[in-house]
Amino acid sequence: MRAPLPHFGARHAPFHFLFLSMPTPRTAAPAQPPVPDAAAPANYEVALHELEALIARMDAGELPLDELLVSYQRGAVLLQFCRDKLQAVEDQVKVLEDGVLKPWKTA
Repeated sequence: MRAPLPHFGARHAPFHFLFLSMPTPRTAAPAQPPVPDAAAPANYEVALHELEALIARMDAGELPLDELLVSYQRGAVLLQFCRDKLQAVEDQVKVLEDGVLKPWKTA
C-alpha cells in the first residue's frame, strides 16, 4: 500500500506535488479538452469566490482524480482571469496618475 501524500496546507501551490509524484502510465491517455471559456465568471469577486471554493474542496483531499484534474484546470482559468482583472485596474490607475503608480493614501 502506498503511503498517503503529505498535506502542505493552503499556503503552498495547489497540488503540483500530486501530479509530480504519480507514476507515468504505459499508454498515453487521451488529451483532456481545455476548460470551456463559455464559463467565464461575471466579475472579479465571483471568480475569486469560486477559486476559494475550489481550493477548499481540493485541500479536503476527497475529490476523485478526474474531478481533481478538472478542478485544477478550472482554478488555473480563474486565477488567470483574476490576474488579468487586477492588471487592468492597475493600468487604469497608472493612466489616472499620469503613468506613475502611486501608493494609495489611507484616510
